[in-house]
Amino acid sequence: MPTYDYRCEECDYTFEHFQAMFDEPLTECPKCGCPVRRLMGAGSGVIFKGSGFYVTDNKKSGSSKPKSESSAQQVAETD
Repeated sequence: MPTYDYRCEECDYTFEHFQAMFDEPLTECPKCGCPVRRLMGAGSGVIFKGSGFYVTDNKKSGSSKPKSESSAQQVAETD
């Protein structure tokens, strides 16, 4: 379940609320009772837990150029 950020429109109180995605957004500030607005967050990145997540895991050995560059180079050489 995600954590949503809210800001009060009157007192500018900013707070977080942990709720399910299908829950209705909060409407009232817990501090003063005025209307709140849900803020757009950047979200969080993917978190890999455990061992074995390295940059070299998905690379082929001996290949340093992407396929698009090497195939374009081969076409240029044959012309």
